Amino acid sequence: MKIYVDYDDCLCETARYFSELLADFFGKDVPYEKIKYFELDKSFSLPDEQYEELMIEGHKPERLLAYDETPGASKVINDWLDRGWEVSVITGRPFSAYEPSREWLDNHGFERIKLYCLNKYGRDSFIKNSDFSLEIEDYMKMRFDIAIEDSPKAFKFFDHLPDLKVMVFDRPWNQECVFPNGNYRRYYDWESISKQVREGA
Repeated sequence: MKIYVDYDDCLCETARYFSELLADFFGKDVPYEKIKYFELDKSFSLPDEQYEELMIEGHKPERLLAYDETPGASKVINDWLDRGWEVSVITGRPFSAYEPSREWLDNHGFERIKLYCLNKYGRDSFIKNSDFSLEIEDYMKMRFDIAIEDSPKAFKFFDHLPDLKVMVFDRPWNQECVFPNGNYRRYYDWESISKQVREGA
């Protein structure tokens, strides 16, 4: 079994942290539950310069290391690894965030999973001249049986895998998205994801 897992808002509570950061930096109150769009500049109604400032600040090592784990994630993933399954974390974070991202994973019980940085969202726009450790053409050669993802903007990266089962982690910004096909299903926590994977394995 080969499993793709997104990083932010699947393994850790990134959006909740950014909601707090928004209040601290700009005095704006947009609770996590009101983050309607994956694009935080749109959800937070920020002009380009403030959005760039927020994203740069949120990707500083000390910030990346402060995120809370999404409840149950490490327990479920380590169970999969114990079964001999391969788990790869495919993040849209730039490679400049790799070291603190890797450290966070190691600190939260994810030492055994592989981490790849893929330019899913064109994030070079706020961290200039960003590098990514995984090229699109190399990612397209990878094969997965299951994917766990929260962002509708990332769904296009599954088009080359017609049999892939996509487990959409329920978040406020994906409430209104239309799933591309019947392989996509919504899940509300890691316990329900684990149960479904066990039943289908």
